[in-house]
Amino acid sequence: MPTAYDIPPSVLIRRLAQDLEAREEISPPEWAAFVKTGAHRERAPDNPDWWYMRCASILRKIYLRGPIGTERLRIEYGGKKRRGVRPSKFQKGSGAIVRTVLQQLERAGFVKKRGNKGREMTDIGRSYMDKLSTALRKELTKAIPELENY
Repeated sequence: MPTAYDIPPSVLIRRLAQDLEAREEISPPEWAAFVKTGAHRERAPDNPDWWYMRCASILRKIYLRGPIGTERLRIEYGGKKRRGVRPSKFQKGSGAIVRTVLQQLERAGFVKKRGNKGREMTDIGRSYMDKLSTALRKELTKAIPELENY
């Protein structure tokens, strides 16, 4: 049975974002249209569905690396801040975005807290990801035969 390890991340995240958009537990807060995704960014995201993409990406990271906490996810979504003539410096991503996404995924039943270790996948979340990966694998091998070896 294919898992999230067997599907290209860009395809999996895009499809997972479409599925999460249909769920009522996951919705962007009212401030999501105006917020930057970190101190290293200059503007808000251009993609109107960026919230669902971030939710899908975080869910995939928890599936692959869980249990994982807010601080490590902030580091994952960080980047270089351009400081003019001074050298660039690493800045973490937004903590409010990560925390809100984790709370929404927890409300949906996909993740749960694990003491001081962070969040990990529940059985419901793991089976959801596995079913989606299986369906995607069937679609991809029909469309692109080269992905049979992926």
